[in-house]
Amino acid sequence: MNRSVIPYARQTIDEEDIKAVTEVLKGDYLTTGPKVAEFEQAFAAWVGAKYAVAVSSGTAALHLACLAAGINPGDEVIVTPMSFAASANCVLYAGARPVFADIESTGNIDPSQVEQAVTSSTKAVIPVHYGGLPFRMEEISRTAQKHGLTVVEDACHALGGEYRGSRIGSCRYSDMTVFSFHPVKHITTGEGGMITTNSQELYQKLVDLRSHGIVRELSRFEKESPGGWYYEMQDLGFNYRMSDIQAALGLSQLKKLPRFINRRRAIADRYSKSFKNLALELPGDTPEAKHAYHLYAVKVKAEAGIDRKKLYERLKEQGILAQVHYIPIHTMPYYRQNLGTGWGDCPVAEDHYHRVLSLPMYPGLTDDDVDRVIEAVTNAFRI
Repeated sequence: MNRSVIPYARQTIDEEDIKAVTEVLKGDYLTTGPKVAEFEQAFAAWVGAKYAVAVSSGTAALHLACLAAGINPGDEVIVTPMSFAASANCVLYAGARPVFADIESTGNIDPSQVEQAVTSSTKAVIPVHYGGLPFRMEEISRTAQKHGLTVVEDACHALGGEYRGSRIGSCRYSDMTVFSFHPVKHITTGEGGMITTNSQELYQKLVDLRSHGIVRELSRFEKESPGGWYYEMQDLGFNYRMSDIQAALGLSQLKKLPRFINRRRAIADRYSKSFKNLALELPGDTPEAKHAYHLYAVKVKAEAGIDRKKLYERLKEQGILAQVHYIPIHTMPYYRQNLGTGWGDCPVAEDHYHRVLSLPMYPGLTDDDVDRVIEAVTNAFRI
Protein backbone atom coordinates (compact mmCIF):
# COMPACT_ATOMS: atom_id res chain seq x y z
CA MET A 1 0.00 0.00 0.00
CA ASN A 2 1.32 3.45 -0.96
CA ARG A 3 1.83 5.78 1.96
CA SER A 4 1.19 9.50 1.65
CA VAL A 5 4.14 11.87 1.43
CA ILE A 6 4.81 14.09 4.46
CA PRO A 7 6.36 17.43 3.44
CA TYR A 8 8.64 19.41 5.74
CA ALA A 9 5.98 22.15 5.95
CA ARG A 10 2.62 23.24 4.58
CA GLN A 11 -0.21 25.68 5.25
CA THR A 12 -3.14 24.90 7.56
CA ILE A 13 -6.37 26.28 6.05
CA ASP A 14 -9.89 25.58 7.31
CA GLU A 15 -13.46 26.58 6.45
CA GLU A 16 -13.29 29.71 8.64
CA ASP A 17 -10.35 30.95 6.56
CA ILE A 18 -12.20 30.27 3.32
CA LYS A 19 -15.31 32.04 4.62
CA ALA A 20 -13.29 35.10 5.63
CA VAL A 21 -11.80 35.40 2.15
CA THR A 22 -15.14 34.77 0.45
CA GLU A 23 -16.78 37.59 2.41
CA VAL A 24 -14.15 40.03 1.14
CA LEU A 25 -14.61 38.80 -2.44
CA LYS A 26 -18.31 39.67 -2.13
CA GLY A 27 -17.56 43.14 -0.74
CA ASP A 28 -16.39 46.47 -2.12
CA TYR A 29 -12.62 46.24 -1.46
CA LEU A 30 -10.26 43.68 -2.97
CA THR A 31 -7.00 45.62 -2.81
CA THR A 32 -5.92 47.71 0.19
CA GLY A 33 -8.98 48.52 2.30
CA PRO A 34 -10.42 48.22 5.82
CA LYS A 35 -9.30 44.62 6.34
CA VAL A 36 -5.65 45.61 5.96
CA ALA A 37 -5.97 48.21 8.72
CA GLU A 38 -7.85 45.73 10.90
CA PHE A 39 -5.15 43.10 10.38
CA GLU A 40 -2.40 45.59 11.19
CA GLN A 41 -4.08 46.65 14.43
CA ALA A 42 -4.75 43.06 15.53
CA PHE A 43 -1.20 41.98 14.71
CA ALA A 44 0.40 44.91 16.54
CA ALA A 45 -1.73 44.15 19.58
CA TRP A 46 -0.80 40.46 19.49
CA VAL A 47 2.97 41.02 19.44
CA GLY A 48 2.87 44.07 21.71
CA ALA A 49 4.08 46.78 19.32
CA LYS A 50 2.64 50.25 18.75
CA TYR A 51 2.50 50.01 14.97
CA ALA A 52 2.31 47.38 12.23
CA VAL A 53 2.55 47.88 8.47
CA ALA A 54 1.25 45.11 6.19
CA VAL A 55 3.10 44.52 2.92
CA SER A 56 3.15 42.13 -0.02
CA SER A 57 5.88 39.75 1.24
CA GLY A 58 8.54 39.20 3.86
CA THR A 59 11.12 40.32 1.29
CA ALA A 60 9.21 43.57 0.74
CA ALA A 61 9.18 44.03 4.52
CA LEU A 62 12.97 43.66 4.67
CA HIS A 63 13.49 46.04 1.75
CA LEU A 64 11.25 48.75 3.22
CA ALA A 65 12.86 48.36 6.65
CA CYS A 66 16.26 49.04 5.08
CA LEU A 67 14.95 52.13 3.28
CA ALA A 68 13.14 53.44 6.37
CA ALA A 69 16.37 53.00 8.34
CA GLY A 70 18.11 55.32 5.90
CA ILE A 71 20.49 52.69 4.52
CA ASN A 72 22.26 54.15 1.47
CA PRO A 73 25.02 53.31 -1.02
CA GLY A 74 28.35 53.17 0.78
CA ASP A 75 26.80 51.87 4.00
CA GLU A 76 27.45 48.43 5.46
CA VAL A 77 24.86 46.24 7.17
CA ILE A 78 25.79 43.19 9.27
CA VAL A 79 23.79 40.09 8.34
CA THR A 80 23.81 36.37 8.97
CA PRO A 81 24.93 33.82 6.38
CA MET A 82 22.43 31.26 7.73
CA SER A 83 19.14 32.42 6.29
CA PHE A 84 17.18 32.70 3.07
CA ALA A 85 18.83 35.00 0.51
CA ALA A 86 16.35 37.84 1.12
CA SER A 87 17.89 38.55 4.54
CA ALA A 88 21.03 39.83 2.81
CA ASN A 89 19.61 40.77 -0.59
CA CYS A 90 17.53 43.53 1.01
CA VAL A 91 20.77 45.37 1.81
CA LEU A 92 21.82 45.19 -1.83
CA TYR A 93 18.42 46.54 -2.89
CA ALA A 94 19.24 49.69 -0.88
CA GLY A 95 22.61 49.96 -2.61
CA ALA A 96 24.58 49.07 0.51
CA ARG A 97 26.93 46.17 1.27
CA PRO A 98 25.98 43.18 3.43
CA VAL A 99 28.74 42.04 5.78
CA PHE A 100 28.43 38.49 7.08
CA ALA A 101 28.97 37.67 10.75
CA ASP A 102 29.26 33.99 11.63
CA ILE A 103 26.73 32.08 13.72
CA GLU A 104 26.57 30.14 16.96
CA SER A 105 25.72 26.44 17.20
CA THR A 106 22.02 27.35 17.49
CA GLY A 107 22.02 28.73 13.95
CA ASN A 108 21.64 32.30 15.26
CA ILE A 109 24.13 35.07 14.59
CA ASP A 110 26.97 35.27 17.13
CA PRO A 111 26.88 38.60 19.03
CA SER A 112 30.67 38.57 19.42
CA GLN A 113 31.05 38.24 15.65
CA VAL A 114 28.66 41.16 15.16
CA GLU A 115 30.82 43.33 17.41
CA GLN A 116 33.93 42.36 15.43
CA ALA A 117 32.24 43.17 12.11
CA VAL A 118 31.38 46.79 12.98
CA THR A 119 33.28 49.46 11.02
CA SER A 120 32.89 53.19 10.54
CA SER A 121 30.59 52.38 7.58
CA THR A 122 28.23 50.10 9.50
CA LYS A 123 24.70 51.49 9.58
CA ALA A 124 22.56 48.57 10.79
CA VAL A 125 22.40 44.92 11.76
CA ILE A 126 19.75 42.46 10.55
CA PRO A 127 19.87 39.33 12.75
CA VAL A 128 17.56 36.38 12.06
CA HIS A 129 15.69 34.32 14.66
CA TYR A 130 16.84 31.10 13.03
CA GLY A 131 14.22 28.37 12.91
CA GLY A 132 12.09 30.31 15.40
CA LEU A 133 14.60 30.48 18.28
CA PRO A 134 15.13 34.11 19.33
CA PHE A 135 18.75 35.21 19.09
CA ARG A 136 20.56 36.90 21.97
CA MET A 137 18.71 40.17 21.50
CA GLU A 138 19.96 42.03 24.52
CA GLU A 139 23.59 41.63 23.48
CA ILE A 140 22.88 42.69 19.90
CA SER A 141 20.96 45.70 21.24
CA ARG A 142 23.91 46.74 23.42
CA THR A 143 26.27 46.57 20.45
CA ALA A 144 23.84 48.60 18.35
CA GLN A 145 23.48 51.30 21.00
CA LYS A 146 27.24 51.44 21.46
CA HIS A 147 27.84 52.08 17.75
CA GLY A 148 24.64 53.94 16.84
CA LEU A 149 23.24 51.15 14.65
CA THR A 150 19.67 50.41 13.61
CA VAL A 151 18.46 46.91 14.52
CA VAL A 152 16.02 45.18 12.19
CA GLU A 153 14.88 41.81 13.52
CA ASP A 154 14.20 39.27 10.79
CA ALA A 155 11.46 37.34 12.56
CA CYS A 156 10.09 35.55 9.51
CA HIS A 157 10.62 32.28 11.45
CA ALA A 158 9.67 33.50 14.88
CA LEU A 159 6.05 34.59 15.19
CA GLY A 160 4.98 33.29 18.60
CA GLY A 161 8.49 33.14 19.99
CA GLU A 162 9.42 35.00 23.16
CA TYR A 163 12.57 36.58 24.58
CA ARG A 164 12.80 37.44 28.27
CA GLY A 165 9.02 37.37 28.54
CA SER A 166 8.34 39.65 25.55
CA ARG A 167 6.81 38.40 22.33
CA ILE A 168 8.95 38.63 19.22
CA GLY A 169 7.73 41.66 17.29
CA SER A 170 7.33 43.91 20.32
CA CYS A 171 10.55 45.71 19.25
CA ARG A 172 11.73 45.89 22.84
CA TYR A 173 15.33 45.39 21.65
CA SER A 174 15.06 46.63 18.07
CA ASP A 175 13.86 49.46 15.84
CA MET A 176 11.80 47.28 13.51
CA THR A 177 10.79 43.63 13.21
CA VAL A 178 9.79 41.95 9.95
CA PHE A 179 7.56 38.90 9.44
CA SER A 180 6.60 36.65 6.52
CA PHE A 181 3.20 35.10 5.87
CA HIS A 182 4.36 32.61 3.23
CA PRO A 183 2.35 29.35 3.40
CA VAL A 184 5.03 27.50 5.39
CA LYS A 185 5.14 30.15 8.13
CA HIS A 186 3.14 30.24 11.38
CA ILE A 187 0.21 32.00 9.73
CA THR A 188 -0.29 32.67 6.05
CA THR A 189 -1.84 35.24 3.76
CA GLY A 190 -0.66 33.34 0.66
CA GLU A 191 2.18 35.78 0.18
CA GLY A 192 2.53 38.72 2.52
CA GLY A 193 4.55 40.29 5.28
CA MET A 194 4.45 42.71 8.20
CA ILE A 195 6.76 45.26 9.80
CA THR A 196 6.30 46.26 13.42
CA THR A 197 7.85 49.25 15.17
CA ASN A 198 7.35 51.52 18.15
CA SER A 199 8.56 54.60 16.27
CA GLN A 200 5.91 56.88 14.77
CA GLU A 201 8.54 58.33 12.41
CA LEU A 202 9.55 54.91 11.06
CA TYR A 203 5.90 53.90 10.81
CA GLN A 204 5.07 56.88 8.62
CA LYS A 205 8.08 56.21 6.38
CA LEU A 206 7.06 52.59 5.95
CA VAL A 207 3.45 53.48 5.11
CA ASP A 208 4.60 56.00 2.49
CA LEU A 209 7.22 53.74 0.91
CA ARG A 210 4.90 50.75 0.49
CA SER A 211 2.66 52.79 -1.83
CA HIS A 212 4.96 54.61 -4.29
CA GLY A 213 6.00 57.27 -1.76
CA ILE A 214 2.66 58.98 -2.32
CA VAL A 215 1.18 61.26 0.36
CA ARG A 216 -2.55 62.04 0.47
CA GLU A 217 -2.89 63.81 3.84
CA LEU A 218 -3.64 67.53 3.42
CA SER A 219 -1.47 68.47 6.40
CA ARG A 220 1.63 66.94 4.80
CA PHE A 221 1.45 68.53 1.34
CA GLU A 222 4.35 70.72 0.25
CA LYS A 223 2.02 73.01 -1.72
CA GLU A 224 -1.58 74.06 -1.26
CA SER A 225 -4.04 71.49 -2.54
CA PRO A 226 -6.00 72.59 -5.61
CA GLY A 227 -8.76 70.05 -4.93
CA GLY A 228 -9.84 66.72 -3.49
CA TRP A 229 -8.09 64.78 -6.24
CA TYR A 230 -4.65 66.07 -5.28
CA TYR A 231 -1.77 63.94 -3.97
CA GLU A 232 2.01 64.24 -3.89
CA MET A 233 4.77 61.72 -4.51
CA GLN A 234 7.33 62.83 -1.96
CA ASP A 235 9.65 59.82 -2.08
CA LEU A 236 10.54 56.96 -4.45
CA GLY A 237 8.44 54.13 -3.09
CA PHE A 238 7.08 50.84 -4.36
CA ASN A 239 3.86 48.94 -4.85
CA TYR A 240 4.33 46.71 -1.82
CA ARG A 241 0.73 46.85 -0.62
CA MET A 242 -1.21 43.94 0.85
CA SER A 243 -4.73 43.26 -0.44
CA ASP A 244 -7.88 43.01 1.65
CA ILE A 245 -8.19 39.41 0.41
CA GLN A 246 -4.86 38.56 1.99
CA ALA A 247 -5.58 40.54 5.14
CA ALA A 248 -8.88 38.72 5.68
CA LEU A 249 -7.04 35.41 5.55
CA GLY A 250 -4.38 36.78 7.90
CA LEU A 251 -6.97 37.92 10.43
CA SER A 252 -8.63 34.52 10.41
CA GLN A 253 -5.27 32.77 10.78
CA LEU A 254 -4.15 35.09 13.59
CA LYS A 255 -7.10 33.95 15.71
CA LYS A 256 -5.75 30.39 15.51
CA LEU A 257 -2.11 31.31 16.14
CA PRO A 258 -2.02 30.18 19.81
CA ARG A 259 -3.33 26.76 18.79
CA PHE A 260 -0.85 26.54 15.93
CA ILE A 261 2.07 27.40 18.23
CA ASN A 262 0.96 24.93 20.89
CA ARG A 263 0.76 22.17 18.29
CA ARG A 264 4.23 22.98 16.96
CA ARG A 265 5.66 22.86 20.47
CA ALA A 266 3.89 19.56 21.19
CA ILE A 267 5.36 18.02 18.03
CA ALA A 268 8.81 19.35 18.93
CA ASP A 269 8.50 17.87 22.41
CA ARG A 270 7.71 14.43 20.98
CA TYR A 271 10.61 14.66 18.55
CA SER A 272 13.06 15.73 21.24
CA LYS A 273 12.05 12.94 23.62
CA SER A 274 12.27 10.34 20.84
CA PHE A 275 15.62 11.50 19.44
CA LYS A 276 17.50 12.26 22.67
CA ASN A 277 19.64 9.12 22.39
CA LEU A 278 20.43 9.49 18.69
CA ALA A 279 23.61 11.13 17.38
CA LEU A 280 21.77 14.37 16.67
CA GLU A 281 21.99 17.91 17.99
CA LEU A 282 18.43 18.97 18.75
CA PRO A 283 16.78 22.42 18.85
CA GLY A 284 15.05 23.74 21.94
CA ASP A 285 14.35 26.62 24.29
CA THR A 286 17.10 28.51 26.10
CA PRO A 287 16.87 30.06 29.58
CA GLU A 288 15.96 33.41 27.99
CA ALA A 289 14.19 32.41 24.78
CA LYS A 290 11.06 30.45 23.91
CA HIS A 291 11.28 28.67 20.56
CA ALA A 292 8.51 29.22 17.99
CA TYR A 293 9.47 26.08 16.00
CA HIS A 294 9.02 27.31 12.48
CA LEU A 295 11.65 24.64 11.86
CA TYR A 296 12.68 21.57 13.76
CA ALA A 297 16.27 21.57 12.50
CA VAL A 298 18.53 18.76 13.71
CA LYS A 299 22.25 18.43 13.10
CA VAL A 300 23.94 15.09 12.49
CA LYS A 301 26.87 14.57 14.85
CA ALA A 302 30.27 13.53 13.51
CA GLU A 303 30.11 10.18 15.31
CA ALA A 304 26.69 9.29 13.89
CA GLY A 305 27.90 6.76 11.34
CA ILE A 306 25.57 8.42 8.83
CA ASP A 307 25.89 11.77 7.10
CA ARG A 308 23.19 14.33 6.41
CA LYS A 309 22.76 13.33 2.77
CA LYS A 310 22.22 9.68 3.66
CA LEU A 311 19.70 10.61 6.36
CA TYR A 312 17.88 12.84 3.86
CA GLU A 313 17.74 10.03 1.30
CA ARG A 314 16.59 7.38 3.79
CA LEU A 315 13.76 9.61 4.95
CA LYS A 316 12.76 10.37 1.37
CA GLU A 317 12.53 6.64 0.66
CA GLN A 318 9.93 6.47 3.43
CA GLY A 319 7.93 9.40 2.05
CA ILE A 320 9.35 11.90 4.56
CA LEU A 321 10.44 15.06 2.73
CA ALA A 322 12.97 16.80 4.94
CA GLN A 323 14.73 20.01 3.87
CA VAL A 324 18.05 21.80 4.35
CA HIS A 325 18.00 25.28 5.91
CA TYR A 326 20.11 26.87 4.48
CA ILE A 327 22.89 26.96 1.93
CA PRO A 328 25.02 29.79 3.38
CA ILE A 329 24.25 33.01 1.52
CA HIS A 330 27.88 34.08 1.26
CA THR A 331 28.67 30.95 -0.80
CA MET A 332 26.08 31.71 -3.49
CA PRO A 333 27.52 32.46 -6.98
CA TYR A 334 26.19 36.03 -7.01
CA TYR A 335 27.88 36.86 -3.71
CA ARG A 336 31.13 35.13 -4.64
CA GLN A 337 31.31 36.93 -7.96
CA ASN A 338 30.14 40.39 -6.88
CA LEU A 339 31.15 40.71 -3.22
CA GLY A 340 34.17 38.40 -3.13
CA THR A 341 32.76 36.21 -0.35
CA GLY A 342 33.09 32.44 -0.33
CA TRP A 343 33.67 29.17 1.46
CA GLY A 344 35.85 29.59 4.54
CA ASP A 345 34.49 33.01 5.48
CA CYS A 346 32.01 31.72 8.08
CA PRO A 347 33.21 28.29 9.25
CA VAL A 348 30.50 27.71 11.88
CA ALA A 349 27.73 28.45 9.38
CA GLU A 350 29.40 26.21 6.82
CA ASP A 351 29.66 23.32 9.28
CA HIS A 352 26.01 23.91 10.21
CA TYR A 353 24.99 23.66 6.56
CA HIS A 354 26.83 20.38 6.04
CA ARG A 355 25.08 18.72 9.00
CA VAL A 356 21.61 20.30 9.30
CA LEU A 357 18.27 18.83 8.26
CA SER A 358 14.77 20.18 8.94
CA LEU A 359 12.19 17.53 9.83
CA PRO A 360 8.46 17.96 9.10
CA MET A 361 6.95 20.65 11.32
CA TYR A 362 3.48 22.14 10.83
CA PRO A 363 0.21 22.13 12.83
CA GLY A 364 -1.54 19.82 10.39
CA LEU A 365 0.76 16.91 11.21
CA THR A 366 -1.33 14.17 12.82
CA ASP A 367 -0.05 12.01 15.66
CA ASP A 368 0.27 9.17 13.13
CA ASP A 369 2.37 11.44 10.88
CA VAL A 370 4.63 12.29 13.80
CA ASP A 371 4.97 8.57 14.60
CA ARG A 372 6.02 7.94 11.00
CA VAL A 373 8.69 10.64 11.14
CA ILE A 374 10.02 9.36 14.45
CA GLU A 375 10.11 5.78 13.20
CA ALA A 376 11.82 6.75 9.94
CA VAL A 377 14.50 8.85 11.66
CA THR A 378 15.15 6.20 14.31
CA ASN A 379 15.40 3.42 11.73
CA ALA A 380 17.76 5.48 9.56
CA PHE A 381 20.32 5.37 12.36
CA ARG A 382 19.97 1.60 12.73
CA ILE A 383 20.82 0.67 9.14
